[in-house]
Amino acid sequence: MNLPNKLTMARIFLVPVFMIFVSLTQYGMPSWNPVWYLVAAIVFAAASFTDYLDGHLARKWHMVTDFGKFADPLADKVLTTIAFLYMMRDGVCSPIVLAIIVTREFAVAGLRMVAADAKDGRVIAANMWGKVKTVLQMLTILFYFFAAALSGPAGIDGVMPISIALCWLSGAATAISGVKYLWDNRSFIDTAK
Repeated sequence: MNLPNKLTMARIFLVPVFMIFVSLTQYGMPSWNPVWYLVAAIVFAAASFTDYLDGHLARKWHMVTDFGKFADPLADKVLTTIAFLYMMRDGVCSPIVLAIIVTREFAVAGLRMVAADAKDGRVIAANMWGKVKTVLQMLTILFYFFAAALSGPAGIDGVMPISIALCWLSGAATAISGVKYLWDNRSFIDTAK
């Protein structure tokens, strides 16, 4: 396994670490501690950085693999979807936004399976809109967790509206990227009848 793929796997392994710390966070608890938000944000930031690094190294060193094309977006989806679930718990992410995110991810994953099963067995890499969607989602999550940690319970009223707006913006980018992805690869949908 090459280094970019190892970085992708590291991102997958960081997901449960992120979940442990973000599970310790919850506004309204009498023992609320901003440290857990900060640690969760740092773990998420480290995992997000591996997303940039693995893609950069794979292209630079000509180590792009089918495994990387499959595992890299999967790692991103798992990481960001879990973060948005916790943001929904905190009342920041609307269930509608989360439904858009999950629906897009299932639709794209299904299309990728159909493409892989096709005659030529193609692996479809992420398009530019998919990358924009991922970056916007990660920035939204990072903003919320870092801002929640730094503002504390007293300053959360200033963080919430911005975080909510960013979630809706992420939802819009996610919907656009999903529609574009399905449209660009509609030939696989037609042949799967």
